[in-house]
Amino acid sequence: MSTLRVAIADDELLARTRLSRLLEAMPAVTVVGVHDGAAPLLQQLEHDEIDVVVLDIQMPGLSGLEASALLPGEGPYVIFATAHPEHAVAAFELGAVDYVLKPIDAARLAKAIDRARRHCELREPSAPAPTLVRVPVTTRAGVLLLDPQCITHAEFDGTLVTLHRSDGEPLLTELSLQELAQRLPEPEFVRVHRRALVNLRALAMLQPQGTGGFVGVTHQGATVPVSRQAARRLRRWLGLGKGGGDEG
Repeated sequence: MSTLRVAIADDELLARTRLSRLLEAMPAVTVVGVHDGAAPLLQQLEHDEIDVVVLDIQMPGLSGLEASALLPGEGPYVIFATAHPEHAVAAFELGAVDYVLKPIDAARLAKAIDRARRHCELREPSAPAPTLVRVPVTTRAGVLLLDPQCITHAEFDGTLVTLHRSDGEPLLTELSLQELAQRLPEPEFVRVHRRALVNLRALAMLQPQGTGGFVGVTHQGATVPVSRQAARRLRRWLGLGKGGGDEG
């Protein structure tokens, strides 16, 4: 549930205090502005993102109805507050979405906020998530955004993971091999040993070992241990038949 950012404009101190208290007690609601008039609320809207405004209809200077007419067409959602039902009728004639009567009832205000939330959720565009073209890798220098295809392999030395690249110097990362594997695209990247992960596109040769495992050799000449279990999977994928031996 996303958090609704709500602002209040009411010239009565008691009404502002009660509205603020009731709203802050609701889940996923944050009061981001409490004003004694409509003018300062409009000023806040110029530089803050606000989802919902609760406007008193009768206020000195700019009334709630006049202020609502100045709001941008794309938002925010307006809930009018008034002590006079006839004012609420007038607000609806002008296209108001919702209103609450004073003294504010907690349940009625909660219903208005629920309607506002549904309205805001329907208004949000349902755009697909962008395709990740860079892999975030945490290092001591900061978070590097790497092209996954420049990563040849990664090895754990018992303390830290070293990330090897085809286009740069090795990097020490604070990520574990498991965390790294989760960030890298399948099926190119494979966990081939309890201490190693490899980009299959970077492998130039597999050297069989008496244990049943392999030593992988990258195009840059680096070697990567391949355990017996991982070797079995590679043999199946490459159509090399079965192999045996102990863990490498």
